[in-house]
Amino acid sequence: MMPLCKQMQPAVHIPPCGLKLNTFNPRRQKDKVVIVMGATGTGKSRLSIDLATLFPAEIINSDKIQVYEGLDIVTNKITKEEQRGVPHHLLGILNPNADFTAPNFSDMSSLAIDTILGHDRLPIIVGGSNSFIEHLVDDYDHCSFRSKFDCCFLWVDVSMPVLHSYVSKRVDEMVRNGMVDEVRKIFDPNADYGQGIRRAIGVPEFDNYFRNEPFVDPKTRSRLLQEAINEIKDNNCKLACRQLGKIHRLRNRKGWRLHRLDATEVYRKRGKEADQAWKRLVAGPSAAIVYRFLCNFTADFPAPSSNLPSIRAPAMVAAISH
Repeated sequence: MMPLCKQMQPAVHIPPCGLKLNTFNPRRQKDKVVIVMGATGTGKSRLSIDLATLFPAEIINSDKIQVYEGLDIVTNKITKEEQRGVPHHLLGILNPNADFTAPNFSDMSSLAIDTILGHDRLPIIVGGSNSFIEHLVDDYDHCSFRSKFDCCFLWVDVSMPVLHSYVSKRVDEMVRNGMVDEVRKIFDPNADYGQGIRRAIGVPEFDNYFRNEPFVDPKTRSRLLQEAINEIKDNNCKLACRQLGKIHRLRNRKGWRLHRLDATEVYRKRGKEADQAWKRLVAGPSAAIVYRFLCNFTADFPAPSSNLPSIRAPAMVAAISH
């Protein structure tokens, strides 16, 4: 099993190359956007950081809950340390009680894309809210998005039984890291769980526990807490299934060209072996896909060797070009 701690060193670690995007595609007609998709817990944030340390890039969060301030444990936000200096947009910026819709996301992410391109850097959109991504790409402003941008879709996939096991263990880790106290601080018996950050999985499930906590004996309190934790695990697994269903719909019904990266083996291993599997199955192939995308290569290119991520960007471009 892949270690649960998010703060592991990424398998791809390349010093920023300092290249500008026109190094890759000096005659491009459309600007480029990379979109990283996948169910909860599959490693989307990890991959986005791996890519952003290889390419001159900035990241736009497309998770509809992580856009809010607060509840960093519950929402599993990437930490400053894990960001490794990569600029992030739309992450932890919104009032916890504010409403945030797909059109709101499209407006704000479009502004962020323009800002990132103004820095001559690559926008990488990452998150599990596929309805937001779909609205941006296909529905926003009468589909003008596709007329302005070329999109590269990376889909990190993990077998559902394996992912469910990992997500459940991740909830246990979140509890150990202080999730219960974090949610207790915002508990309000009159709160609307359909509004703002309180929609997050890990908040409404504790309602019954917090309401009864002061009035019941320790045994009952322990039972209510475990029931809440089990419900959080179950709802996270249901979320992963819904997210996967939406990805299949985008690919099979709407014809999105998604580059699937099967990370199942990563989650069946531990420690160094898990990192090596990530590099071989996810990070390395993703790097090659994005290079082809930026260089406008249309022919298939074999997956890179395990040593490829250590090659600096100019050498890698030259190798692919030949």
